[in-house]
Amino acid sequence: MLKLNRKIGLLAFAAGALLAITSARAEDASATAAYKDIQATLGSVPDMFKTLPDVAVAGAWAEIKGVQLNPKTALDGKTKELMGLAVASQIPCQYCIYFHTLAAKANGASDEEIKEAVAMAAIVRHWSTMLNGSQVDLATFKKQTDDLFAKAKSQ
Repeated sequence: MLKLNRKIGLLAFAAGALLAITSARAEDASATAAYKDIQATLGSVPDMFKTLPDVAVAGAWAEIKGVQLNPKTALDGKTKELMGLAVASQIPCQYCIYFHTLAAKANGASDEEIKEAVAMAAIVRHWSTMLNGSQVDLATFKKQTDDLFAKAKSQ
């Protein structure tokens, strides 16, 4: 019985190892395909992608390509990049600020639009700090906001 349990254990270990190798090969193939597509799309593979484990490369690239670089989404490229800049300004991320500023300009954003996106990020951050820090009642805030928009709509 002990020998049988050892054999079953050894078979289970071998099967697990085989699945791990097969999975690793699939991940490697997926990363390789993603790297090829990044190269074809961007002309090079930026180091930011190389910081990811192979298992994450394809998913990260699909997210960027499917939303940020996709011209067939609800938001145009300029709007997406101005949003990216606004968020980057609040994180803050100097890498993202640099990238999204250039990407916004490449998508037609003017210097004034870039300034306004950053200013909007600052305004939202300011009021978020005030509302949260002052512990303003959320239900009251929502009612007052709804009332403001209802009045504006009626005029």
